[in-house]
Amino acid sequence: MSTIVDAAGFQTSPSAPPCRVVAVVVQWRDKIALLKRSRDLAHDRGRWHCVTGYLEPDASPEEQAFRELLEETGLAMDDLLELREGRDLMLSDGSGMPWLVHTFTAVTSRRRLELDWEHESYRWTPPGKTARFSNRVSWLDSVLEATGHLAL
Repeated sequence: MSTIVDAAGFQTSPSAPPCRVVAVVVQWRDKIALLKRSRDLAHDRGRWHCVTGYLEPDASPEEQAFRELLEETGLAMDDLLELREGRDLMLSDGSGMPWLVHTFTAVTSRRRLELDWEHESYRWTPPGKTARFSNRVSWLDSVLEATGHLAL
């Protein structure tokens, strides 16, 4: 049985199968994109995060990462120089629900992103400067560490 570490660093044992999601950090040159969630959303509205999405039953984590990138940022396969798989994470949300997060880095040569309705804006920032975005989701640092963008 795996150990789950929640955003505060507490370890718990999973009692339910985890929700499976992908989290993709978009990299352009030496910067990463932080996306600000739309205020129209019920969850994490107005907070900074990366590209995310539930893993659909018919998709591999890599396929889902490509789908979410296109949907949320307008980046197609042709826009990517590389898609690097990061370390998988087991996280727990505030209610104790387990989440299996498949992490990726999408390296692009395209600076301009075309956001969908889920996002209000985005900012390119050096990975070591993400702490200045105080309104970021609690799990973002774990994803950045798992993809090699942040040393914790």
